[in-house]
Amino acid sequence: MAFFEDMFKGGNMASGLAVGIGIAVVGPLVTPVIGGILRPVTKAVVKAGLLAYDAGREGFERLNEASGDIVGEARAELDRDRRTTASETGTRTETRAERRSAAGATA
Repeated sequence: MAFFEDMFKGGNMASGLAVGIGIAVVGPLVTPVIGGILRPVTKAVVKAGLLAYDAGREGFERLNEASGDIVGEARAELDRDRRTTASETGTRTETRAERRSAAGATA
């Protein structure tokens, strides 16, 4: 252990050169083995990421649909309440749908 500690602290040049040559010789021999192990692992991680992305997207689509339904129901209730209030007071107020169709006709 002292060899590596001394080398990284600024040990002599010969030990650094020996390690560099050792890595240069052993590196090409070890790379295919490491690559053979890391490729399937990397592929599995990418697959898991894609599955998580798809599940998240599906969840957001369901949430969007549910919130859209709730908003639609709330608008319908507001329109119904406006019509009820207007009929009780004898005045007429436009519903959102009527305002939209009027805006579309003038546009």
